[in-house]
Amino acid sequence: MKNKTVAAWLAFMGGPLGLHRFYLHGLGDLLGWMLPIPTALGLYGIQRVQQLGQDDHYSWVLIPLLGFTIAGCALQAILYGLMAPEKWNARFNPAAAADAPAGRTRWATIFAVGLALMIGTAVLMASLAFSFQRYFEYQIEEARKISQ
Repeated sequence: MKNKTVAAWLAFMGGPLGLHRFYLHGLGDLLGWMLPIPTALGLYGIQRVQQLGQDDHYSWVLIPLLGFTIAGCALQAILYGLMAPEKWNARFNPAAAADAPAGRTRWATIFAVGLALMIGTAVLMASLAFSFQRYFEYQIEEARKISQ
């Protein structure tokens, strides 16, 4: 039996590592194995910023990968948490009854949805702000070089 609350928390807390995919689809899930790649690239982008400073062009691309991965996993946690019990059990527990307890929404599910909404939105907006700010600062600097 695949529990909706467990899946929502795994998507929120361990989503960038693919833990929710492995829980729901098993260790043979290709997307679950691919999720750590953008996570690792984003962490590498953060490391580049710490070592080379904020003017590193590659970090402008790499850091949003981490942010988009975290935001996407938070969105997946929201979708899992808000899924109707009948739909959840039909999709992930097909042998169980439509109203099986594994698909019910509990308070822990609601907390996972709320935290995923708050943190996922904040991470997404911070990633976009960092990337766009660095990109436009770069454009202004290049325009200054051309005008001189």
